[in-house]
Parts: sequence; C-alpha cells; structure tokens
Amino acid sequence: MFKPLIQFVLQHLMQQNDWTAPLLQPYANQTLGFDFKVAQVNLTILPNGELAVAADSATADARIHLPPSLVMRLLRKDPLAASLIKIDGDVALGIEVGKILSAVRWDVEGDLSKVVGDIAAYQVVELGQEKFKRLQANAKNVGEMLVEYWQEEQPLIAKKTSIEHFNQSVDRLREDADRLQSRVAKLLAAAATSESR
Repeated sequence: MFKPLIQFVLQHLMQQNDWTAPLLQPYANQTLGFDFKVAQVNLTILPNGELAVAADSATADARIHLPPSLVMRLLRKDPLAASLIKIDGDVALGIEVGKILSAVRWDVEGDLSKVVGDIAAYQVVELGQEKFKRLQANAKNVGEMLVEYWQEEQPLIAKKTSIEHFNQSVDRLREDADRLQSRVAKLLAAAATSESR
C-alpha cells in the first residue's frame, strides 16, 4: 500500500542528494531493512547507487531497528541517540549505509518553490524553522519545569546535591563498618590469645 509512496520519496530524495549514488554503489544488490516498530521496509541498493523498495520475498542483509522514540531523538540531533541504534546481520553494511542515509537532506524550499514561488517558499521555510526552534525551546522549558517540580514540590527525582550527600554518607558508613570489623577482629584475636595462656 505504502510501497509506491516510499519508492517515490526515495527516488526524489536520491535525486536531490545525487552525491549519495557513488557512495552506495559499492553495496550494490544488497538489501537493507528498516524496522520502525510500526512499519518495516526493505530497500535494495541498485547498481547505479539508487535505492529501491525490495520485493516482499527479499531477505535483508542488514536490519536497522529504529523505534519511533529513537527516531525523534535522532531528529533532535541527540548525540547519544546514534549509539542506541540496533543493527542485525551485516553490521558493517548497516553502519556505512546508515551514515550515508543520515546525511541525506530534503530540500523543502526547492520543492515548495515549484508550487508557490521562490520568495514565498523561502518565507514559509524560515517561518517553519523559527516555529520549530520555538517549539524546541518550549519543550525544553517544560521539561526543566517538570524536573524542578518533581525535585521541589513532589519529590520524585533526587537533586544532584542530595545524591552526592547520600553517596558520601554511604562511603563513610562503609569505612566505619570496615574499621569496626578490623577492631572486632583484633579483639577476638586478643581474646583468643589470652585464653590460650
């Protein structure tokens, strides 16, 4: 059902990012599977370096698992998100093709300019980027506000200073217990020595 749409989007992105074809050609005729939890798609790398939706019977040489939450973190450019991607099969293929595909960009302004003109497309994209930055800032503020609320008003999250104090107390308790244990051992040794006399 979605295969023609996916195929169209892939071809369009590959045309906009024609630098990817020579990089993908060494992996020609290999199949890469993407598992987004809600949907799966297998892509075959063609000899000319383009991507095509693989046949239903195709087996993926490498499968990249990207749950929706991880996709959102990747879109936010979270530096830790890339390390959470799980790859099955030919890991080297998955990593190399993943790097290439992660650098692909959609030229929204170029596509929009064909419909509404260059100036309007530029303004729409600028407005969209401004709104997206504002949305990110608002989300960050709400997150910080919730953390502060859960630390101060409804303590569900411990403060960093409280955790450090707790860790220091545990260390002191461990040291005291070690000292007590060595004293008890000395007293037992002294008692055993006095009984043997």
